[in-house]
Amino acid sequence: MFLFKKVPSITAQELQEKLKKPIELIDVRSPEEFAQGHIPKAKNVPLDKIQSYKPKGKEVYVVCASGPRSKRATQYLVSQNVDAYNIEGGMMMWNGTLKVGYK
Repeated sequence: MFLFKKVPSITAQELQEKLKKPIELIDVRSPEEFAQGHIPKAKNVPLDKIQSYKPKGKEVYVVCASGPRSKRATQYLVSQNVDAYNIEGGMMMWNGTLKVGYK
């Protein structure tokens, strides 16, 4: 029942407020999905690479397309004693600026 465990989460609107300051935001979608449009300041760490990801700061915010992948990544990071937060609804709930391309 890994997918149904509650994980720390915030809304896309709350993320917009957090982005007013420097934060660590990772996008766990595929590189192709990321390149089609992502949140500025996000770093692409596909879900299948999450185990090799080393957070730089105290808190990490995690987003995907609609929520399930970021929830799994957040659960993994929390199990590794990282203060990680899932973005509820993922990019489907994001109405802020998007950046196109791999960086």
